[in-house]
Amino acid sequence: MTIFFTDRPERLAGNMPTRIFVPFWNEGKDSFARDNPNANLSILEKDRAVADIVVTLAKPVLKGKDLTYEVKILEGTLPAKGGPASLFIDIIGMPLTPVSYAGMARRTAYRRAVYWR
Repeated sequence: MTIFFTDRPERLAGNMPTRIFVPFWNEGKDSFARDNPNANLSILEKDRAVADIVVTLAKPVLKGKDLTYEVKILEGTLPAKGGPASLFIDIIGMPLTPVSYAGMARRTAYRRAVYWR
């Protein structure tokens, strides 16, 4: 699942299957494909410390339940071993991306649902 949220003026939040999110990557003139987004990768290490790595993401590939990206590390260091991880994609500067406020406003009402199946 991909969890999304937007900022002002209308705060939207919800989730959608990742298979629905990935095709949005290339959509529109301000797509993530044209201007790769920054993201924060938070990895819980074995000693319960959290490693935060700032990256740019490109070329998502979804195979089955596995989602991979081409990644460029901007800040931080990947741990040799990690555990559970969360990826937070930053849409600042990307006003028309699919999960930004403007992008969500382009969708029809049924696609603004909090949960997509």
